[in-house]
Amino acid sequence: MPVALLMPQAQTQMQRVGLDKTPRVAVLGAGAWGTALALLVASKGTPVYLWARRAKQAEALRLRRENLEYLPGIPLPDGLYPTSNAEEALAKADLAVVAVPSKAIRETLAPLPKAPAYVSVTKGLHYNQHHLLRMSQVIAEVSGEGRVAVLSGPNLAEEIARFLPAAAVVASPQEELSRLVQELLSGPSFRVYTSTDVTGVELGGALKNVIALAAGMVDGLGLGDNTKAALITRGLREIIKFGLAQGAEQATFMGLSGLGDLIATASSPYSRNRGAGERLVQGETLEGLEAQKQVVEGIYTVKALHAWSQETGLEMPITEAVYRVVYENADPLEQIDLLMGRQAKPE
Repeated sequence: MPVALLMPQAQTQMQRVGLDKTPRVAVLGAGAWGTALALLVASKGTPVYLWARRAKQAEALRLRRENLEYLPGIPLPDGLYPTSNAEEALAKADLAVVAVPSKAIRETLAPLPKAPAYVSVTKGLHYNQHHLLRMSQVIAEVSGEGRVAVLSGPNLAEEIARFLPAAAVVASPQEELSRLVQELLSGPSFRVYTSTDVTGVELGGALKNVIALAAGMVDGLGLGDNTKAALITRGLREIIKFGLAQGAEQATFMGLSGLGDLIATASSPYSRNRGAGERLVQGETLEGLEAQKQVVEGIYTVKALHAWSQETGLEMPITEAVYRVVYENADPLEQIDLLMGRQAKPE
């Protein structure tokens, strides 16, 4: 497994973002994505505390030096310290990476010690009391900390953990925080770009899960590549329309955190959301999806988007079709017929 060493040049760049020492990182959430990011950071010589909510899981990670539940076969490097003790993980941490499922992020973070800065890698949305919140907004509310970055892109955890080439985008209102995250994660196999469009980067990562559910349904029904390509293309248009209404920049959705992430998530056999859509049309129940170990973020995001669109009147036809299949047991073929029968219009 290739290891990227932290070179003196990188250390100098870290000094330029306000750190005169090797930073200490806490990764909150020991699922596949949290573990993969902890691997990336630790492989560069930066100490990482990987916090698992379950003491039994943390102990297994310590003893086996492998995440058998989520990333079997990939050894944990030196400098990666699993723990279920939040105080140990966050003590003196310069940055906390939040890799907790969206449905549990508020209740998980609320009792934990606060960090001086956060980076959200959770791709989801919350709808609460007439407000649609992105994960960075939830983290800022719970922690009271305004220094929150977001990381998104076509990043399947299994491939990242095996150091296959990939890229992502980090966005934050604070340029120095974006550059810190960029330096911590960038290496020979992982290239990180910076952006100031926090809204666009975050929404691209969340909304593509809904389109990936639909793509999985197309796969499960055996409707072919033409159907899937049309769905992905029109799905991207729906994402852009929603994002612009929220103040995002259109160009962001044509980049890694938009189109790139959508292609990977709607196509890969590793994609939880694409696989969930496929299983749904083949007889899997919503309850079954909610009970599985790997969280399917799209089923919660589509629920939040449905509530928001009902309140605001924003038209999202693919999202509404997915919602009806997931939550109202609608016939997916009938929903496709409804989409195909919509009034003709210019592209």
